[in-house]
Amino acid sequence: MTTRGAARPVRVALVTPYYPPSVGGLEHYTHKVARALHRHPGFEVVVLTTGTSRRTGVAVEEGVTVVRLAPWLRVSNSPVSGWWPVQLRTLLRRHRIDVVHAHAPTPYLADVTTFVAGDRPVVLTYHSGSMVKGTGGLTDALLRTYERHVLPRVFARADRLVAVSPAASSHATGRAVLVPPGVDTRTFVPAGEPAARDVLFVGRLQRTSRWKGVHVLLDAFARVVDRVPDARLVLVGDGDDVPALRARAAGLGLADRVVWRGALSGADLVRAYQEAAVVALPSLTESESFGMTLVEAMACGRPVVGSRVGGIPYVVRDGVDGLLVPPGDVGSLAGAVGDLLLDGPRRRQLGAAGRAAAEDRWDWRHSTGATLRVLGEAAGVRDSDLLPG
Repeated sequence: MTTRGAARPVRVALVTPYYPPSVGGLEHYTHKVARALHRHPGFEVVVLTTGTSRRTGVAVEEGVTVVRLAPWLRVSNSPVSGWWPVQLRTLLRRHRIDVVHAHAPTPYLADVTTFVAGDRPVVLTYHSGSMVKGTGGLTDALLRTYERHVLPRVFARADRLVAVSPAASSHATGRAVLVPPGVDTRTFVPAGEPAARDVLFVGRLQRTSRWKGVHVLLDAFARVVDRVPDARLVLVGDGDDVPALRARAAGLGLADRVVWRGALSGADLVRAYQEAAVVALPSLTESESFGMTLVEAMACGRPVVGSRVGGIPYVVRDGVDGLLVPPGDVGSLAGAVGDLLLDGPRRRQLGAAGRAAAEDRWDWRHSTGATLRVLGEAAGVRDSDLLPG
């Protein structure tokens, strides 16, 4: 590709299936990228995402133009519309887009944009390992077909591939640049020893996200309270699986030991981490390619317990800045969480090591610089042509 120079900013279409106020690691990541692009004088950005309305909506949010496409239906967790190929082609032309920065793994939106981009370069950031849930049935069959027949073509079409961890599927192509997500260590900060023995989970509480393992965490917590009677489990998140999870908690005798906080963001989310004694992410499958909530907890100086699956072992060094347990192992999860609740010095040691790791390995500024370089290179712009952001 011919170097295009920096006569005008590089116009980027950031394409993501979900975007705030929707809550999740992908949403947080794309929001941070959009803000970084908006602040940088060498770039302009428009976000193309999906909404909940039957009509496509356009709004300016924090200075960024956000287009929320109206889906016809949802297939599992994937919004779908037969009209989007035409809409996306029109939007890319209308906003004079130079580079498409698509985010997956949720099928369809990123795939369609990749193939209607024309001669524009496409940077695809892939946030997952295999999406197969391991539960069998039609959904897993469709996902296996997608990963076997569609995803390789999407990867092949992308001019640049970015993997968020060595566990992300795109990393196996041998072409992907490793750019992990980051955390704002100036926002997520420690705040002293928490007063309560709270175990915190942050994430979606949806039937399609049962691979997050919240049901396993509930089963484990029933054993934790036998050892630590004053412990509480705090669940931050929302979704259509809440009624089933509430019923499970009640059946385990935990109705008065589980706190349902709903979705939190901003200062409320930071405070939730700061008030936790332990933060757990009991994911079950390779879909967990990174584990953003663990990094946010580490930045707040909180000890973390995660499953030894997907990208979590890339984030958490077992026994150094957190603990790892086998995925789905109720006894091991209960033991690790209970041990930490009863051992203040160990909690503080792991919390301090986690904060140091957040500053050294996971600070968002490292990720921002690498992401902007990849986008600039895709547009044919030299580093020297991009003004410092």
